[in-house]
Amino acid sequence: MSRIHLLSPQLANQIAAGEVVERPASVVKELLENSLDAGATKIDVDVEQGGIKLIRLRDNGGGIEKGDLALALSRHATSKILQLEDLEAVASLGFRGEALASISSVARLTLTSRTKDQEAAWQVRAEGRDMEAVLEPAAHPRGTTVEVRDLFFNTPARRKFMKKDQTEFRHLEEVIKRMALSRFDVSFNLQHNGRRVQQLRPVDSEQARERRLASLLGGSFIEQAVHLDVSAEASGLRLWGWIGLPTYSRSQADQQYFFVNGRIIRDKVVTHAVRQAYSDVLFHGRHPAFVLYLELDPALVDVNVHPTKHEVRFRESRLVHDFIFRTLHRVIGDLRPKDAVPAGAGESAGDGAGAPSMAMQSSPGSVSGGGTFSQGRMPLYQSSGSYQSPGSYQSSGNYQPGQSPGNYGSYGGAAGSASAVRDQISAYADLHTPAAPAQGLQNVGRPGMPMPEDDAEKAPPLGYAIAQLHGVYVLAQNEVGLVLVDMHAAHERIVYERMKTAWDEDRVRSQPLLVPVSLSVSEREADLAEEQPELFERLGFRLERMGADTLTVREVPVSLAKADAPQLVRDVLADLVVFGSSRRIEESINELLGTMACHGAVRANRQLSIPEMNALLRDMEATERSGQCNHGRPTWTQLSMHELDKLFLRGQ
Repeated sequence: MSRIHLLSPQLANQIAAGEVVERPASVVKELLENSLDAGATKIDVDVEQGGIKLIRLRDNGGGIEKGDLALALSRHATSKILQLEDLEAVASLGFRGEALASISSVARLTLTSRTKDQEAAWQVRAEGRDMEAVLEPAAHPRGTTVEVRDLFFNTPARRKFMKKDQTEFRHLEEVIKRMALSRFDVSFNLQHNGRRVQQLRPVDSEQARERRLASLLGGSFIEQAVHLDVSAEASGLRLWGWIGLPTYSRSQADQQYFFVNGRIIRDKVVTHAVRQAYSDVLFHGRHPAFVLYLELDPALVDVNVHPTKHEVRFRESRLVHDFIFRTLHRVIGDLRPKDAVPAGAGESAGDGAGAPSMAMQSSPGSVSGGGTFSQGRMPLYQSSGSYQSPGSYQSSGNYQPGQSPGNYGSYGGAAGSASAVRDQISAYADLHTPAAPAQGLQNVGRPGMPMPEDDAEKAPPLGYAIAQLHGVYVLAQNEVGLVLVDMHAAHERIVYERMKTAWDEDRVRSQPLLVPVSLSVSEREADLAEEQPELFERLGFRLERMGADTLTVREVPVSLAKADAPQLVRDVLADLVVFGSSRRIEESINELLGTMACHGAVRANRQLSIPEMNALLRDMEATERSGQCNHGRPTWTQLSMHELDKLFLRGQ
């Protein structure tokens, strides 16, 4: 090996460029951040050949002084931080001062700028290996224009890794989309090979923001999204934005945008919190769609942990995780059918304004143009003789308002006390047979509700039942049109939510192990278990530390006596290490409750009376997450009169 020596500035910049400049989209991202930090309200981007041949970005920001133009192309030159305290609370998008130096080392860069106090603009140029800035006067309005030509012209090895022009442009367009989502008050214009691709005007109202969202993510996203704005004054956190309904799920995580103080990030703590919030309502293998903004004190987040600034580190990660989870979990839980059926839709049914559907009927597992998951038939069709609940409903025809229709427990049977639920979970875990939980379920469902008077102002969102189709679907009529309900899926959710509520009303009961179980963990995990005994006690576990890396499990939850206790403890500790919190135990209990609810719910081919069907609809309107069953399948869908008229070509 040769002796130690200093790298030349040009080579050092090219090495740094490998971290900052990956493709044309990386260049655009860095330049956009500089423009936004300069206070620009209008940004024009013009590219050729996907950005490989030319990237020209013009803004109307504050501009750069003549004396600072050449310095701007030097490494670690920035106007955004001056001392260590500034780095500990970074409020700008850029701060390292590497972007322009890195870009100019692998491309031909021209920087033209003018401040409001200068009479004329000035221009500086730098090309690859020369790295000698040439300063000269130029004509330019207030603001800055950066022109990047022939990217990687002097590094052929990097240029060979470039994809086709259209592929590179798609990556570049995605960067523009993210920036446009982060700053609604800024105008963005994008041209590719002389053709205008995107023209976004600044917006300041919620309705205008939603129009921008629709133009960038598709109209179906905003039609099936819920707006939220929640603040926690004690911790100084604010979470706002839009989350897609659980039925608006995607096969890929391609519509997930999370911004922290205006900076788009991909963070495992955030991802975990969102996934947990949707865990009870998403079909397996599907991904939620969301555009969320988290605002907090810049001192509470470290943005200097990744070369491209895509990742951040929260100083109070557990606080952030719990805040995001609780907020989204509550918003999703508060969704009701009335939120999906537009008010007054009956009057506008003929003008072409159809109601947003909770699920679009098509082939199983398909995705429509907007990305809405479509449920096909549930694989639960079976004759009523294959499953018999102890409280099977026998139609008596003697239903009276305010009383239970026949034996209402066959429809509404759900445990009413925490102790009853615990006993049933234990029985289910011991026997591992589908019929076991149903045999002991307490038939304490609410009495059936009478049909209200036919008053449009009092008409419920899901309307009134009119028939049952093949013993599987309930057909109802509301102001909008026709409502189709999968009675098993809907009742499964109702029973499940009641069982969860009953379980949460009492503390988790533990039982000691006859033979304590020892498990080996890392020292860090053992420290966490020793520092947070109350967490495990609340979950029903009692742990003791027997050595530097050894724990002993002495008590486990009664409901999970047959489960793999050591593995559950390891999973909880792993979550604590990575995310600062864990819901493994709750999820295991919920999984058992969900299985019991599935087997305890009313089955296909069970004939229900009109009062029973109406009682089911009323319970759906009052139950959390009633739009999906425990497995994430939709429970109901809406067909408006306009959609029905189109099927039969009425009015054409």
